[in-house]
Amino acid sequence: MIAIAVDDEPIALEIIKSHASKVPFIELLNTFNNAFDAITFLQQNKVDLIFLDIKMPDISGIDFLKSLSNPPMVIFTTAYTEHAVQSFELDAVDYLLKPFSLSRFLKACNKAQELYHLRNQFQEAKSEYIFIKDGYEQVKVELADILYVEASGNYTQIQLKDKLLSSRITINDLAALLPKNNFVRCHRAFIVAKNKITKYDRNQIWISDKIIPIGATYTGIQLT
Repeated sequence: MIAIAVDDEPIALEIIKSHASKVPFIELLNTFNNAFDAITFLQQNKVDLIFLDIKMPDISGIDFLKSLSNPPMVIFTTAYTEHAVQSFELDAVDYLLKPFSLSRFLKACNKAQELYHLRNQFQEAKSEYIFIKDGYEQVKVELADILYVEASGNYTQIQLKDKLLSSRITINDLAALLPKNNFVRCHRAFIVAKNKITKYDRNQIWISDKIIPIGATYTGIQLT
């Protein structure tokens, strides 16, 4: 995977460089201590993963990510805990608290690699189906059969037309697999199929008799 790192602290960038050099499937292509230089680089280069600090001058890592129209995968690297929930609502792969060890860094990279392979699988499926791990089996799921997805504890539940499927895949990883033209995340715990929505208002969505909340972060999302 091709990666870059964005952090205003030179020492933090050196630590990421050192850790990344020990991960065989990560190629750290460049590092930036200025977010605007990173934006220019991303406009001209394909990148799979960003290691991104949150507290930076001029623009925060959160706002930096929101500014990207088609963002790569992101692993946040920060000394602060208060943005963890918001980062996962933005589908971050992981949230590393400084100072982080090589083993913790590797764990985050492994999660990114798994998601990278899942995304490639989705592209090969030509937007018709995906395979979801159910216990020890990989189950084929037709995208047209999905009504909604709900995060439930350590599992993600996928409500299909005729059954409920539970998987250990995270809702963030599943959100990255589902085509955004057909599915929309409306809450940190819910993704819905747009063509299965029967009605909605500013606070909730109906899929037949199921009522699904719209989270405050997701107010104003495009549902049609």
